[in-house]
Amino acid sequence: VQLQASGGGLVQPGGSLRLSCAASGFTLDDYAIGWFRQAPGKEREGVSCISSSDGNTYYADSVKGRFTISRDNAENTVYLHLNSLKPEDTAVYYCAANVWTCTLAPEVPMDYWGKGTLVTVSS
Repeated sequence: VQLQASGGGLVQPGGSLRLSCAASGFTLDDYAIGWFRQAPGKEREGVSCISSSDGNTYYADSVKGRFTISRDNAENTVYLHLNSLKPEDTAVYYCAANVWTCTLAPEVPMDYWGKGTLVTVSS
């Protein structure tokens, strides 16, 4: 059983990236999937979440209107589309799965955490 985040990289301010959260050994559709990030010297924070039951999506105020979360059940993958990136979006991004709840609170116990992918926004 594994959850893997990928797609990070170096991008200029105003640019875009697409992060992927792929699962092996279990079906992502059975879980709410959250994206979290941790910048150097800062605490981990919730970015976005997509629920399992109705597909509702939630965003932190800091990314609302710029980031979009989506599912591809055929690929067993959840995506996070990052647009209009800012230097303050620089962080390691993690995805996590929770069978019970969709949450942006990183202190809530999650069933699975993936290894992070680094996003660097810099000119």
